[in-house]
Amino acid sequence: MIPFEDSQRSEPIVARPDGRSADINLARLQQLGMVTPDGGRTAVAEDFRIIKRPLLRSARGMDGQPIRNGNLIVVTSAMPAEGKTYCAINLAMSMAMERDTTVLLVDADVARPSVLSALGLPPRAGLMDVLLDDELDLGDVILKTNVPALSLLPAGRRNKHATELLAGRGMMRLLEDIASRYPDRIVIFDSPPLLITTEASVLAAQMGQVVLVVEAERTTHSAVREALRQLEHCPNVNLIYNKTRSFSGNDYYGYYD
Repeated sequence: MIPFEDSQRSEPIVARPDGRSADINLARLQQLGMVTPDGGRTAVAEDFRIIKRPLLRSARGMDGQPIRNGNLIVVTSAMPAEGKTYCAINLAMSMAMERDTTVLLVDADVARPSVLSALGLPPRAGLMDVLLDDELDLGDVILKTNVPALSLLPAGRRNKHATELLAGRGMMRLLEDIASRYPDRIVIFDSPPLLITTEASVLAAQMGQVVLVVEAERTTHSAVREALRQLEHCPNVNLIYNKTRSFSGNDYYGYYD
């Protein structure tokens, strides 16, 4: 599989509703070795089947008391380029293949959004535009895709007060709306790295579940410890060890711990 790095391209954002549908370039994702509905039983697809199962069980309260906002899952990392966007997209794709689940993938890396570009899509209005414009509804910026159970919420325009906006009452109301509007919906947030921005820990504090992506043979123990320290207030933290080499060659895939 071709290693996937989080994109850091800077493109102009269309800060207005400009259509509610988007065609993901599924052929490109399949070439990159990522999970797609018709991609078959690849090693990556099998990995994310394993990764998603305990997250879905926790979201649905199948192992005990339901987790508050358990259907809100943030994917983050300690540092940039560890593969968090790769994992967020694969996790969303895999969950969207469940028979009784719909998925909303949110690009919450508002400083350096990369979900849309990774999916072969142009920038659109999104999360930050809703937080900045009281007259803009969430439904105005959510994009339905050519994967029937998968929708997208782009990051939208950049703003120097992103941390305050993500920590504000408007975001809390938005998250409650997202979490409760559709009981079968899983919402996956691609977050900024924890040790680079303040937005990541603010966002994680409002989630029901956290997935921390750790790059094999690159992320230091001290970085992981500091990232986990910032997540101490989060009761449900999971780790993905990403970009490990298989025994048979140069394929990359991770495991869930």
